[in-house]
Amino acid sequence: QILFDRYGEQRWWPGDSAFEIMVGAVLTQNTAWINVERAINGLKRDKLLSAESIAACPPERLAQVIRSSGYFNVKAQRLQSLCRWLIEQGGVAALTRHDDSSLRQLLLSVHGIGPETADDILLYACERAVFVIDAYTRRLFSRLAIFEGDEPYEDMRLAVQEALAEHITSVTEAVRLYNEYHALIVQHAKATCCKTSPACDQCCLRAQCPSASVLASNVV
Repeated sequence: QILFDRYGEQRWWPGDSAFEIMVGAVLTQNTAWINVERAINGLKRDKLLSAESIAACPPERLAQVIRSSGYFNVKAQRLQSLCRWLIEQGGVAALTRHDDSSLRQLLLSVHGIGPETADDILLYACERAVFVIDAYTRRLFSRLAIFEGDEPYEDMRLAVQEALAEHITSVTEAVRLYNEYHALIVQHAKATCCKTSPACDQCCLRAQCPSASVLASNVV
């Protein structure tokens, strides 16, 4: 609530379709979103923003179109793996036949899709009630002494979901809450709780943060 009061509604994830969100989830690995936007615009410009077009595109050409996203050769392979898998499944709409756990395991079986990317796709593209743990979440929660920060991904994800359970009465509400909370954490970590030189004097969570005085003095 404190983060929401500070930053307002985030309206994540940017994308005109579930498929575009899935593509963005792969392209955003290890890069800033502005670079992902350039890559997606390139796919749109070259009429490649469909599972069939990406799967059929020569890897070298696809890599050049998404070059702005970084690690473009690797991401081209990962995008094609995701698109071929999606075609085999029968498209985005066909994913609704799988429950959350089954769909998550299927996504994790795709080359280049790890837990964070799978959960990005589940939450933002498929609207499943799965919280996303990323580097921003680990940074903020470790500074707030909620976690050490190096716990296994699944341990942190399930712990967050359990902690939020008392505020949730439906799947729709869970999806909305997980979406907004994760987006707010990312916004706060980028704007204030930065990896280096955090702006602790401007932080809306300063009163709850045992790390604030230490960080502000640049000791750590």
